[in-house]
Amino acid sequence: MYNRIVIKAGTNVLTGGNDDLDLGIMSSLVRQISAMRMKGKDVLLVTSGAIAAGRQTFGNVNTGKDVPFRQVLAAIGQSRLMHIYEDMFSEHGITVAQALISRGDILNREGYLNVRNTILALLDLNVVPIINENDVVSVDELGVRVFGDNDSLSAMLSNLIDADILIVLSDISGLYTSDPHVYADAELITRVDKIDDAIEALAGTTHGVRGTGGMQAKLEAIKFATSSGVAVVIADGKQDEVIARIEVGENIGTFFSPTSSKMESRKRWMLSGASNECRIIVDAGASKAIQDGNSSLLSPGITRVEGEFGRGDIIMVTDSQGVNIACGIASYSSADIDSIKGIRSEKIRTVLGYEYGEEVVHRNNLVGI
Repeated sequence: MYNRIVIKAGTNVLTGGNDDLDLGIMSSLVRQISAMRMKGKDVLLVTSGAIAAGRQTFGNVNTGKDVPFRQVLAAIGQSRLMHIYEDMFSEHGITVAQALISRGDILNREGYLNVRNTILALLDLNVVPIINENDVVSVDELGVRVFGDNDSLSAMLSNLIDADILIVLSDISGLYTSDPHVYADAELITRVDKIDDAIEALAGTTHGVRGTGGMQAKLEAIKFATSSGVAVVIADGKQDEVIARIEVGENIGTFFSPTSSKMESRKRWMLSGASNECRIIVDAGASKAIQDGNSSLLSPGITRVEGEFGRGDIIMVTDSQGVNIACGIASYSSADIDSIKGIRSEKIRTVLGYEYGEEVVHRNNLVGI
């Protein structure tokens, strides 16, 4: 049912609600992810737990709860957390890669391009990327401005890689009619097709003791993901085979349906950021390849460049008659493209002295108009 999956595992899941990382829970999650990877699914894991791992190293020290000390714990715990994941995935023959990302890395256009290209390349190599907020340089995650315990980051990444579904594993089974920790008659809502005022009113303000991601923060992230064409499920990460059951379509937790298609969302986002003054003009062969063959834009098919733009900017692609046929994220600046237009892709490094790949605009970053 789902071919590209982002899984977000919060601190309260990874610790089993205690102070230390729960290796049994982590091992179960790794086994389920590995099984999906072995079936040919693309899986990306957004993980919390670095601060818990760092605190555990010092015997669960309870002093120094200010942001700088928590950043110290994150710096210490991150390598330990990654080592655990690496060992567990290796038992299933799965290679993993670590990336520490802050939201600024994605909001910056060149950073967006770099992160997207790297993650998609890792997935093409059958690697499982393991992502965490870069707590050492970002204070959002640590409570100064609470965006959620990696919730918004996982939603952004789901949009970034065109995921089919985001699975948010929490210490709660989903969205309830009221706080289940307080009200015994609280009922689980199994499906939400639109996050409106009534749904937001149900979120409350409760937060986990160890994590930072309350239901309100989760709903903000989910709104972003679903508007990007990504389905979302919130479920209890400690349930048996929770990932495997969601992957085959079992009704677990709360399902949030996407409010637009991925292509519609991506096209809308690109068109909103594209400049009509910045364009690449292509010959008939390149125009046909882009429109009919879902191909990347390569340097041999480029005849002219108009406007000034940088690497990572969104530009128009125009045919020889002046008709806009696509828009996309440029892998090279306008000056670089002007230097390499019409030449064979393998000569890019010779001309520029460097290269960002043979695609001037990769097909993953290109949408037709």
